[in-house]
Amino acid sequence: MASKYSVSLQKVIDVHSFSVLYTPCDPAQIMLTMQEVIRPGLILSGYDDYFDPGRVQFLGLTEIEYLRGMSDELRAERLEFYLSHKPVVCIATRSLELPEEFLPLAEKYGVPVLTTKDSTSGCMSTLISFLGVELAPRITRHGVLVEVYGEGVLILGDSGVGKSETALELIKRGHRLIADDAVEIRKVSSRTLVGSAPDNIRHFIEVRGVGIINARRLFGMGSVKLTEKIDMVVELEHWDVEKIYDRLGLETQYTEILGINVPSTVVPVRPGRNLSIIIEAAAMNNRQRKLGYNAARELLHGLGMDEDISPKPEEMKIWHDA
Repeated sequence: MASKYSVSLQKVIDVHSFSVLYTPCDPAQIMLTMQEVIRPGLILSGYDDYFDPGRVQFLGLTEIEYLRGMSDELRAERLEFYLSHKPVVCIATRSLELPEEFLPLAEKYGVPVLTTKDSTSGCMSTLISFLGVELAPRITRHGVLVEVYGEGVLILGDSGVGKSETALELIKRGHRLIADDAVEIRKVSSRTLVGSAPDNIRHFIEVRGVGIINARRLFGMGSVKLTEKIDMVVELEHWDVEKIYDRLGLETQYTEILGINVPSTVVPVRPGRNLSIIIEAAAMNNRQRKLGYNAARELLHGLGMDEDISPKPEEMKIWHDA
């Protein structure tokens, strides 16, 4: 199924260092909208039911040798049948030489043709991953995304609650910033969310009373990262004396983002609380839970309060998916 998002063929060429054999127009004007790729063996044999021209086409050693084994007349007929469907782009791998009829027919039907020295399976895998990110469903959330001890922590909360100041302290403590203020979240698989910053505000942090700072220039390249998987959500809120906050962490809470449940916790904010250390502890605790350990259950079990310390089935699913 085509995505509502798209990526230009020029970006694909630049990122993967493809060589251009032919394009009917500027590659920047040719848009790819499907993550799926295909090797066109069936259509080259004459079967075109369910053929989707929107998929990137890969021609490897098997396809090229199959074509070369045909008579000249049959090969020309099959290639015309294939290219008349106007696939979005054809990529020849291993720097293989295409049959002499291929490029003239590609020009006739306006089909871009690229080539690469990479192996077919390796190039397909890399391109699928790239398209999975570029074409993924996405939303933008107001918050901060940081990497803490290898865990992607999405910090949410009302404006002025201290998200950026907490991120700044975490950077000073050796952790890395991915995005401040606006976090672009992409659903790259049925169980994985990846966050990044919009290009125009990447590496910048707004600190009230100080202004805009560039974390990369101020703290060095090791203080920033382009993307990170979102492993947990920390929601900061002003302390409410009438609210009962979770003091044990016995059951895992979740926040749904793009249909995926992400482990989450609410951290009340008031003077004297060191939020950066609390978030460090939350990140390490989240990692322990992935490994099947819950400190609250162990404590209750040690106190003889009949709490089963084994992980719950729904938690095992989340930990397994992570």
